[in-house]
Amino acid sequence: MNFSLSLRARLSLIFACTTILLILIFGTVYGYRSIKQVETEIGNSLGETAYMMENNLDQYMWSRYGETTLLSSLPDIRRPDDEERTEFLLNQMQSIIPSFSWIGLTDRSGKVIASTDSILKGADISARPVYAEALEKTFIGDVHEAVLLADLLPNPTGEAMKFVDISTPIYDYDDQFIGVLATHLSWDWIKEIEAAMLNSVKNRNSIEFLIVSKLDNTIILGPDKMIGQQLSLNSIDLAQTQQNGWIIEMWPNGKKYLTGYMREDGYKEYPGLEWTILVRQPVEVAYTPVKELLIFFFVSGLIFVLLFAVLGWFLAGRIASPLKNLASVADRLRFGELVPIPHYRGILELETLSDSLKKLIENLTKTESALEEMEEVANRDELTGLANRYALDLYLQAFIHKHKMATILYIDLDGFKVINDTLGHQAGDELLVQVAARLKKNIREEEMISRVGGDEFIVILPSLTEEITTRGKRVGERIISAISEPYWLNGQNAIISCSIGAAFWETSSSGGISETIKIADEALYVAKKAGKSRIHLHGY
Repeated sequence: MNFSLSLRARLSLIFACTTILLILIFGTVYGYRSIKQVETEIGNSLGETAYMMENNLDQYMWSRYGETTLLSSLPDIRRPDDEERTEFLLNQMQSIIPSFSWIGLTDRSGKVIASTDSILKGADISARPVYAEALEKTFIGDVHEAVLLADLLPNPTGEAMKFVDISTPIYDYDDQFIGVLATHLSWDWIKEIEAAMLNSVKNRNSIEFLIVSKLDNTIILGPDKMIGQQLSLNSIDLAQTQQNGWIIEMWPNGKKYLTGYMREDGYKEYPGLEWTILVRQPVEVAYTPVKELLIFFFVSGLIFVLLFAVLGWFLAGRIASPLKNLASVADRLRFGELVPIPHYRGILELETLSDSLKKLIENLTKTESALEEMEEVANRDELTGLANRYALDLYLQAFIHKHKMATILYIDLDGFKVINDTLGHQAGDELLVQVAARLKKNIREEEMISRVGGDEFIVILPSLTEEITTRGKRVGERIISAISEPYWLNGQNAIISCSIGAAFWETSSSGGISETIKIADEALYVAKKAGKSRIHLHGY
């Protein structure tokens, strides 16, 4: 009797101590991994948010840039014989796009001859950068306070007025310089973009957006008390070199922030001002959900310690031996042995435990198989069976650690739309399947081919120094020849071709392999413009 009670006491103590130890170990490991996971997820999210902010800024500025360029090409601007008509055109432009706070046209000496609401008409602005910097090419001016317009434009808020300049030289129809078309963009539009971005992250606390000018690292958008301050941060340096990412760093206020960064780098014809976009969140705020989860975990663990101690006292004598056997079986299963789960009769709990363990092993086996199938499906293009964009990204992450150089082929079909329009989308799908099969035949097993769009494909060719140009051109020409062979669709022959842009990547390439893919895409359009059904090698 005494031995039996001692065993129960010992097992109860072991249960309690084991549970405490497991809670501490798993709490520490889980907490560390959770913090790292949350840190990475939030950091990536902030980096993506900074990218979205940069994209919105560039799209907006590109639109204004294009509108200014379009306005400068109109006859009333290139031949301003009627000042009233020219001013009517400028006022119309401002009424349609209110972001243009002021638009003015000067003569060749810098005197304003026409402007919106006749503001500054007759004034000499030849000393202002908006004129002086636009004598030969289009000028994009960084954010600055109003000088000549501060007292002339409506200002209902009373705040200091700030502008971004876009100005361009004007030439008459004999290509003679006749003046400058100058515009001031109100800085209020940036606050609308900021508000929209804040609304997109409203479910996350303490997110702040900042824009830092490249000229002197001055904050031009951010919390009111920080406007005009100069910043010296690693994130700003990284943005100017790596362009996009995130970092944990100490800010001048002595607090640590998760900081996403992005360099504003222009869009299409708009060259950009290379602003640094920062999106920050205090570290303690970012980690709040993890801390709450850990507290809940430890409190719940203490409750389980007491529960297991009590249950162990009453059940230890009856289940110690069967549990030892089950534990032995579980260990053997853990190490990969295929052993049967013993079934115990007479004790309902042990019967349930053994049955549950058996079902768990079966479910885990099924789940593992299902996960493998799901992973295969997720990495494949449903139509062609080729790798999709997600699989391409995973491949590139591993590729850059194993290879030092590669040839990137960016492929686009010529005439695919005609097939869709004449033979139908079902024939178009069948064509893509046949194209995929031909592409597979023309690359090696260790090379990668991915469908990244409707009729766009990317091929990654690991290359050696001596074949960096020949291999890509040879494979590209072989692919063009294969794609150009006739197809049998809906009972009739169909002919298409393809154009290929090629670019070469090395570990020292600026911007990484993703930038090389963009360069290959640009080379593709060169091939298209040159007559299609050909390959263009960037830089060669």
